Amino acid sequence: MTATSKTSRDQAESIFSKTRTQSMSLNRIVSEQDAVSQAREAKTARLRELRLEKEADELAAAAAQAAQPKRAGKR
Repeated sequence: MTATSKTSRDQAESIFSKTRTQSMSLNRIVSEQDAVSQAREAKTARLRELRLEKEADELAAAAAQAAQPKRAGKR
């Protein structure tokens, strides 16, 4: 009875160890994916800000140019 008990315990510990290792690997993978996702979102937000700033500058430049009086052609 002791031998079967020891064998069962060894099998249970082996299965538990394997499951724990898989769980730790899965947690690491999820953590890495979260980090990549956060980095992507931060980069996208930064690029969006730069694009909106550029568009605002271009709009202001176009408005300033439109406000300037047009010159008569030279003769």
